Amino acid sequence: MLHALLRSRMIQGRILLLTICAAGIGGTFQFGYNLSIINAPTSHIQEFTNETWQARTGEPLPDHLVLLMWSLIVSLYPLGGLFGALLAGPLAITLGRKKSLLVNNIFVVSAAILFGFSRKAGSFEMIMLGRLLVGVNAGVSMNIQPMYLGESAPKELRGAVAMSSGIFTALGIVMGQVVGLRELLGGPQAWPLLLASCLVPGALQLASLPLLPESPRYLLIDCGDTEACLAALRRLRGSGDLAGELEELEEERAACQGCRARRPWELFQHRALRRQVTSLVVLGSAMELCGNDSVYAYASSVFRKAGVPEAKIQYAIIGTGSCELLTAVVSCVVIERVGRRVLLIGGYSLMTCWGSIFTVALCLQSSFPWTLYLAMACIFAFILSFGIGPAGVTGILATELFDQMARPAACMVCGALMWIMLFLVGLGFPFIMEALSHFLYVPFLGVCVCGAIYTGLFLPETKGKTFQEISEELHRLSFPRRAQGPTWRSLEVIQSTEL
Repeated sequence: MLHALLRSRMIQGRILLLTICAAGIGGTFQFGYNLSIINAPTSHIQEFTNETWQARTGEPLPDHLVLLMWSLIVSLYPLGGLFGALLAGPLAITLGRKKSLLVNNIFVVSAAILFGFSRKAGSFEMIMLGRLLVGVNAGVSMNIQPMYLGESAPKELRGAVAMSSGIFTALGIVMGQVVGLRELLGGPQAWPLLLASCLVPGALQLASLPLLPESPRYLLIDCGDTEACLAALRRLRGSGDLAGELEELEEERAACQGCRARRPWELFQHRALRRQVTSLVVLGSAMELCGNDSVYAYASSVFRKAGVPEAKIQYAIIGTGSCELLTAVVSCVVIERVGRRVLLIGGYSLMTCWGSIFTVALCLQSSFPWTLYLAMACIFAFILSFGIGPAGVTGILATELFDQMARPAACMVCGALMWIMLFLVGLGFPFIMEALSHFLYVPFLGVCVCGAIYTGLFLPETKGKTFQEISEELHRLSFPRRAQGPTWRSLEVIQSTEL
């Protein structure tokens, strides 16, 4: 009997792990991978753009237009991500979570073909279109993957499973940095293969994800298919007692009975969702405006000033990505023990601390040369602190704070917000750096402080709670007077009886 129980638990864990890996490798891994691989071939693509233009017109492009073309290639990725985020909600409702992730690979396959043949065709426009398509893919997957995993995981593991999205993002960043090394695909002749290598994780997902179950919540609540839901639960949980979880799903289904899926703009109009939407907007914006992506942008110049040889800087930058991967794994392990609020407050507080020391080190670098090494240490510490909480926890807020009918719309809002903020930070950071010089991180530190304070005051803890319990608690917080209503009525009855 014990042997059979252990075997059932092992099968359950294996299926859940395979589901996480299959969703992640073609999901948020693609986001991190395509975000980082574009750095290695920067000069090669600029040269290709100039040569192509000269072959067409007989004249080379001016330097400022080469830079403009390059900025378009880079910025079309977040623009595509915005389109993908807006597409994610309708896809999740119409096709389901798993099928949406599979169909999403159409964009990756198309982009890989465009990248692979761009040099042979002599077309930098193919690179631009490819970047737009991989951005759409990333926008869809970054919203649907946490939704799919959060709805498929048991409540005691939901936070850890949803945090795996952050692990795959960090893993994609590191793998993109490694594959982009000059010794691998970062050379002047191999850059089309480097860009087209996004096809590999897409193919892995297409081969593995069809073998795994759909989200049980989607099958029961959205499709009304009890038998399919029970079959999916058996595959994910094993042959144990599923009565308790099925009862919870039925309660959530009853609460959503007669309701239709909400539109994104309806989230802002519904008073009962005001706290959830505010938390999503504030903390989603804080994750992008906290300066972590800017640290990556500033790392190479700090390493260069600190005396790191030019040829070795690419390896030091891989270390920054590895820091985020390490903390994402640690957060995944501890999130169900310490909770979401502690990780967010601790992450933003530590980022404020290290960002302040980083600013002081930059200001003193002319007087004390050793402060450059302190600045290098702060870069790693800042990224480690970001990975502890904001990197992973923020991504699961849309899954946990909203019910089944509002969750796809919430993911659309969260995704669109993230991509818009990413675009604005990328656009404005060079100007902030020029205007504020050594004090460039002061605005980001203000964002970190606000993120920690807001989490401490307004975000409820969701650790170990069912989706229905979270909804009821948020309703009590949104309507405190209604929650106190029964007590007031009982006092009236007592007074009336005494009279």
